[in-house]
Amino acid sequence: MKTSINIKSQEELAILREAGKILSVIVNELRSSLKIGMTTRAVDELAEKLIEGHHVKPAFKGYRGFPGCVCISLNQEVVHGIPSERFLKKGDIVSLDVGIIHRNFYADMAISAGIGEISQEARRLIEITRESLMKGIEQARENNRLSDISNAIQKFVETSNFSVVRDFVGHGIGRMLHEEPEIPNFGDPHQGPILKEGMVFAIEPMVNAGSWQIKILEDGWTVVTQDGKPSAHFEHTIAITKYGPEILTK
Repeated sequence: MKTSINIKSQEELAILREAGKILSVIVNELRSSLKIGMTTRAVDELAEKLIEGHHVKPAFKGYRGFPGCVCISLNQEVVHGIPSERFLKKGDIVSLDVGIIHRNFYADMAISAGIGEISQEARRLIEITRESLMKGIEQARENNRLSDISNAIQKFVETSNFSVVRDFVGHGIGRMLHEEPEIPNFGDPHQGPILKEGMVFAIEPMVNAGSWQIKILEDGWTVVTQDGKPSAHFEHTIAITKYGPEILTK
């Protein structure tokens, strides 16, 4: 498997830091806006206004025909949910996946949140997914292997009695939204390319309360769990530096 050095200079790293900071502000504002009775289309419209207000471009709108700025996935939806007239309800799990383009560089971030009072299982699913992302990021260090990230995520999730989605994975990112390498959220440790300073990854565990199997709906986008149980999704864009992993979207 080929891996590329996404950052060629300190100037490029500075641009990616700017992109990550802007995106984190946008995502946090979106999360704060979520409320019972809001439509997912309204969330997307707000995202577009925020993106325009920060003088950046949406990375997802029009990408392979995707109609929105944000992938908004509810409950049993894993990823790639299309904004629509659906209302957010009490107890829902909402996953927001947002990407932007800043000065020709990409940043990508996802979070999951509960609407109103959510079940204990839903709260735990969100917490475990968030923590699994951090476990993966901890392994994104020089001289580790790519699958050390994958294994750390899988091990943490499965010992927590959840499962990791296998059909969708993280990816390199930089001058394009999706660059090499693919970063699975499962696998044996100490496999694959050696990690080096200058690599930039979008690490994104998708975690299901039940089985890891998924299916894609007839719209060609929305991914759901086969067993109908809920799912959660977290993602950060990170850079590997000589000092360790740097979360650009924090």
